[in-house]
Amino acid sequence: MLDLGDYQLRQRDYLLRINQAITAQLDLETVLSLVVRYAVEIVAGNYGFIALYEAPGESAERLRIAVSYQIPPEHYPAFTALLAGLADPRVTREQQARLLWQTAEEVRLPLRQMISLPLLIGQRPIGFIVVFRAAVNVAFTMADESLIAAFAAQAAVAVQNARLYRAAVQEQERLNAIIEQSADGVMIIDHRWRITTFNRAMEQLTGWPREEAIGRPCAEVLGIHNEQGFNICLTACPLQRRPPEPNPTVEGRITTRDGRERYVSSRYSPTYGPHGEFLGAIANVRDITTRKREEQQQATFISVISHELKTPVAIIKGYASTLRRPDANWDQQTIREGLAVIEEEADRLDTLIGNLLDVSRLQAGGLALQLGPVDLPSLAARAVQAIAATASERFEFQIRFPSNMPPVHADEERIRMVLTNLLSNAVKYSPNGGVIRVGGWVDGDQAVVYVADQGIGIAPEDQQRIFERFYRVDNTLGRQTQGAGLGLYLTKAIIEAHGGQIRVESQPGRGARFIFTLPLEHRQLPVAEAANTAAQAQMVADQQDPHASAAANG
Repeated sequence: MLDLGDYQLRQRDYLLRINQAITAQLDLETVLSLVVRYAVEIVAGNYGFIALYEAPGESAERLRIAVSYQIPPEHYPAFTALLAGLADPRVTREQQARLLWQTAEEVRLPLRQMISLPLLIGQRPIGFIVVFRAAVNVAFTMADESLIAAFAAQAAVAVQNARLYRAAVQEQERLNAIIEQSADGVMIIDHRWRITTFNRAMEQLTGWPREEAIGRPCAEVLGIHNEQGFNICLTACPLQRRPPEPNPTVEGRITTRDGRERYVSSRYSPTYGPHGEFLGAIANVRDITTRKREEQQQATFISVISHELKTPVAIIKGYASTLRRPDANWDQQTIREGLAVIEEEADRLDTLIGNLLDVSRLQAGGLALQLGPVDLPSLAARAVQAIAATASERFEFQIRFPSNMPPVHADEERIRMVLTNLLSNAVKYSPNGGVIRVGGWVDGDQAVVYVADQGIGIAPEDQQRIFERFYRVDNTLGRQTQGAGLGLYLTKAIIEAHGGQIRVESQPGRGARFIFTLPLEHRQLPVAEAANTAAQAQMVADQQDPHASAAANG
């Protein structure tokens, strides 16, 4: 055995090493393994372990061996009763001795003597350090207990540090996960306005990879511009306003790394030092492109509707005022022509108001349909007759349906509106005239209907949006053509209310073809009739111009 001076020297040496280990790293198991090994060696023990409560304040059943010295992990379950005895202040030393003997018998290890001390943080126990001797005749002394107490204090510090570090890491990981999974873009900047955090939503919104964005000035990466084209982040950064605002917000347009134009709203949560110096900020960036475009469409809609309403009202008022002049004596022909214009403009007003009402109904929850059997060839013929009566002689109208075309299950008046709108668009956007075709065929349990023209066609970028509310194709002819941008929006809504779909096929300068589907009145056709219909459909398809379709939104 070592004398007291050697014990004290070795104790100081071991405690210094443990202190260095605790300072150098925060891995709990590594530090505790060092503590228990030195504790066993300093008191000439043979075995030992450190047991911890899984959480502060847990019951004895939650006391588990964290690390051990010379005790194989597969023996840990055998120490359950002994651990419960250590944690229970009602268990006497004699009872602990019996529990030790039973445990030694079960694990077949010479655990003859035991010393245990609690690990304390303040007055709260967080676990135990336990050392065993194999010798029967060498009992632990008060000096041994004093030495173990020093190691227990070091172990408690290690546990506390590691748990605090682990909690901080877990909290940081949780915050990182929240930031990363946020639907909004999240960007953190430091006191120099340099980006330190850049989540996935910001990558998708700006087109900047985070590894390139981090470290750059936020004005370079985000670069929000106002309507006049000035970079707000450079000329009027909201974080530089004086006095500072608690949560400044800025809206504007950005150009992404890959050339897309988006509208964003950026809300900042800045942090300031004790003297008002800027320390950094978190920016929540939201894509408001859809909202902005909706606002722009609404503004365009109001402008167009105002014009569309004023024009017929002005014409009606002008003709009515002219016809009722007391100083004029109009002949019957002039009166009839004037009244015809008034009637035509009143019909225009009625159609426009009807479309606006239909839009309101859609927004309120859908269109009411009066469903029944509808003869498509007959309905198409009537729609063509009405449009042809107002079209110039430059147009030729063709109707192509199989002779045995079955009826569809639809609202006849609504489908007439669809055909009328598509035919009207075909005429509007075919300034040079040409052939306008209306036809269809049977495909399974649905009818496929098309309206095709040989007009100016639709650009690919417009084909994705022409069914949007208030959207109008931005070309010279589109700007000169009357319309509020509701026709195709309503057409699509009507077709979808019937359970069908509508699409457009077009090439600029080569016309366009609108194709939609409707359910058949009788879903199952006899085999012979289905074969005949399929053959006729193929014949019709073979005759069609592959580039035909109707033109733009009116």
